[in-house]
Amino acid sequence: MSEISFRTDVLPLKNELFRLALRITQNRHDAEDMVQETMLRVWSRREQWQEIESIEAFCLTICRNLALDKQKRKDRQASTSLDSEHDRPDRSYTSDPEEQTVQRDRLQMVRRLINTLPEKQRTCIQLRDVEGKAYKDIATVMGITEQQVKVNIFRARQTIKKKFTENEKYGL
Repeated sequence: MSEISFRTDVLPLKNELFRLALRITQNRHDAEDMVQETMLRVWSRREQWQEIESIEAFCLTICRNLALDKQKRKDRQASTSLDSEHDRPDRSYTSDPEEQTVQRDRLQMVRRLINTLPEKQRTCIQLRDVEGKAYKDIATVMGITEQQVKVNIFRARQTIKKKFTENEKYGL
């Protein structure tokens, strides 16, 4: 195993950890707290780093578990508050304001649909389609088999496709 450095191996993962935590908690401030807590926990386990096969998977697992715990506590308190992000239109495809609005609305709809998925499917699709992780890495982070990861991603995509098509056909 190579020498692991907090500065070069762990710290660059902060954006990836933030996106994962944000996808689970759906709250920017909570996600930032989860990243900070993850970094603290990883640092406190620095004596164990040489035993870790993948520091990235280790960090993602800690972040995921912290975010899920936070979400469970929040659900128990029944005070769910969703932060809505204002998406900027993607101007790379067209300069037509109407098309930009349609594109932004579709993106928001897909995000809402992803947020309605069960936690495992939501996390799998986040790690695969947004973060670009390999099935093996996702399986390690989530503690499931690669086949289960593929099934969760397939089901998530099918659900999103079906609901998206229904919404497009009948309107919002």
